[in-house]
Amino acid sequence: MGQLEEEAHSVKNNPGEIGVGTTGFGIFFILFGILLYFDSVLLAFGNLLFLTGLLLIIGLRKTFSFFFQRHKLKGTSFFLGGVVIVLLRWPLLGMFLETYGFLSLFKGFFPVVFGFLGNASDIPFLSALFRRLQGTSSMV
Repeated sequence: MGQLEEEAHSVKNNPGEIGVGTTGFGIFFILFGILLYFDSVLLAFGNLLFLTGLLLIIGLRKTFSFFFQRHKLKGTSFFLGGVVIVLLRWPLLGMFLETYGFLSLFKGFFPVVFGFLGNASDIPFLSALFRRLQGTSSMV
């Protein structure tokens, strides 16, 4: 097998690599759409890329089991409702709903992220701030 065939075979067997790129492009288009005064086309494209990348990274079954847990249904409905509202060309309202849903869905991950950033940064003020933020959040 040639090098090109081996690379094609490894990409076919590992959709997570494509998912990371797709998620990254989704985040880029969402941020770019926000910078351009909530451009609905860029936001909708970013949302679709972000959700597609998430599906490719963790798989269909794990994605559904994450989003549709009983205690996460409120966050899921706000997040996915915001995506639908953005697709219907109401970008400002849709992004507010998505932000609330995102914060509600991922509030358990924020202490872990703040703890990592507090340990990883060598800047005294930032590390103290991240450690304080890590301690105030509660795991639910």
